[in-house]
Amino acid sequence: MNILVVLAVVAVFGLLRFRRANLLLWAGAWWVGIYVLLRFGFTAPIPASVVSLYMGIISIGILAYVSSSQERREDISRPLIRLMTEKRYTALLAAAVVSIPALAAANVYVQMNVPLQPPLFSRTVHPASPPEITVHDKKIDLDGENPFRHLETSNPAEFRTHAENGRRVFYQNCVFCHGDNLSGNGMFVHGLDPIPTNFADPGTIPMLRETFLFWRISKGGPGLPEEGGPWASAMPAWEKLLKEEEIWDAILFLYDYTGTRPRAKEEAAKK
Repeated sequence: MNILVVLAVVAVFGLLRFRRANLLLWAGAWWVGIYVLLRFGFTAPIPASVVSLYMGIISIGILAYVSSSQERREDISRPLIRLMTEKRYTALLAAAVVSIPALAAANVYVQMNVPLQPPLFSRTVHPASPPEITVHDKKIDLDGENPFRHLETSNPAEFRTHAENGRRVFYQNCVFCHGDNLSGNGMFVHGLDPIPTNFADPGTIPMLRETFLFWRISKGGPGLPEEGGPWASAMPAWEKLLKEEEIWDAILFLYDYTGTRPRAKEEAAKK
């Protein structure tokens, strides 16, 4: 969390509480405060599409609250009626009438004219993985292999069980960004930079070892080395949400679904 942003929002709420602000001001403050927390309050960036989704829910919730009783409806409408009827607020009303559509138009213009800029410094699409990582207090040798890959030949039934568990893990957690067909076209893709990996592309995961994928999935965007920047990847550190076995199973599913094979250790050594 960005503590400074959180403290600033809390301070504003405290000031409004002290000043006994009316319900309309409180409703606006809650909307703006939650937006600021979602947009700037987290160290790992939240995709714009996710922020829009949450703000839509927040807007509906606030609207339902302020209209839930006659007293609240009157508290909301009273300052608005005064703004539109009292002469002393004429200038403020005119400013609001002009500024609201102007700000909306400016936002559309800015969104449509974002220039494409090169990265600030050279970056590596697939940065080199460390020799080992620690996941759930366990050392994982990234020069090793997927502990369940051997089951593909030694016990196909058990291998299928792991792959199906990987399917469950993917569609419960990863589908929103990587898409239901693993092509990197999930519902949040338009708010992400970089866009999610297209696992269906034969030039992606077949070029990587399973241990590399385990590292990237478990550590996520926060675990990228400097050479992997400056993408500010929104990929979460899945080790905080998934078990080690679930990550390995999800990797088995990626290759099984796409009909590809992971890069072999011997091939990696040669190259």
